[in-house]
Amino acid sequence: MRDKIVITIGRQFGSKGREIGKLISEKLGISYYDKELISIAAKESGLCEQIFEAHDEKPTNSFLYSLVMDTYSLGFGGSGYMDVPVGQKVFLAQFDAIKKIADKESCVIVGRCADYALEDHKNVFNVFIYADRDARIKHVMERDNIAKESDAWDVINKSDKRRANYYNYYSNKKWGDARTYDLCIKSNLLSVDDCADTIIDMADRVYHFK
Repeated sequence: MRDKIVITIGRQFGSKGREIGKLISEKLGISYYDKELISIAAKESGLCEQIFEAHDEKPTNSFLYSLVMDTYSLGFGGSGYMDVPVGQKVFLAQFDAIKKIADKESCVIVGRCADYALEDHKNVFNVFIYADRDARIKHVMERDNIAKESDAWDVINKSDKRRANYYNYYSNKKWGDARTYDLCIKSNLLSVDDCADTIIDMADRVYHFK
């Protein structure tokens, strides 16, 4: 590639966002980050991975929001960092890891407010992937071995609510709102391969990185 590109992916649960993101990284020959961010952030922050897994993409007490933002604005390594509650430490560590990764390489990053973390970076293309209810239920039932449609839909709703709450809480944007992203794509209208190609083509038309 001629230039660096970072593609961030927000996704509804069961919309195949993870599969599409992985395929994009394979097609472009660039790194893919999803759960991998947990290990990186844990290593750099000195916190154990179990703590990150427990707080991953989960909002925390809004009473502490201003404290987190003040600490972050002063720098990740500021003196007040050690006084920040665990949930906020996880958030700060992942934000810091996302920024460092984007500074050094082209990549695909899934979830974790990556588009917000990188809003001041160049060559960042933000995507939101969604799908019809029935398509999501079918995918989740097959992928997670769930027998009943109602159970699958319950998992989907709870997961989407958690992701939306986390995103809306930590960012100044609204999860799933088309105005937040550069491209929104309905994944059940195309194959995973075609979705990946569509995103790559659109990103290249904007940033000419290929």
